[in-house]
Amino acid sequence: MAIRIVRLGSPRAPGEGLRIGTVRRPPRGVPKTQFASRDFYDVWLPTVAPSQHAMDIAHAATTPAQWAAFFRRYRSEMKQPDAAHAIALLAALSHSTAISVGCYCEDEAHCHRHVLRQLLLDAGAVIAD
Repeated sequence: MAIRIVRLGSPRAPGEGLRIGTVRRPPRGVPKTQFASRDFYDVWLPTVAPSQHAMDIAHAATTPAQWAAFFRRYRSEMKQPDAAHAIALLAALSHSTAISVGCYCEDEAHCHRHVLRQLLLDAGAVIAD
């Protein structure tokens, strides 16, 4: 079993398992009853999503230095107890359950998924290709 890092709203891969939304807000204009059927997420876990302040940094980022500031801010936020516990839980689950975590961003290199992947690996998670 393993964790897949996915783009929410993309078609599900076979064996992907439970899809967890690691985003600050639910998808706009989509009824809650359709989140799973429209391939967004089955369960929402905003605890490991960037704060609004971090998202403001990301939305304004245009240079590598600005993106680095966003990633530093997000890493700092994930050191808070609730977020760190959630990351540890996801990492532990990856050893026995197929799950996926994701965000809406098109480019993972400019998304918190990029850092979340490494945080999960650092916590001992098994990450699927």
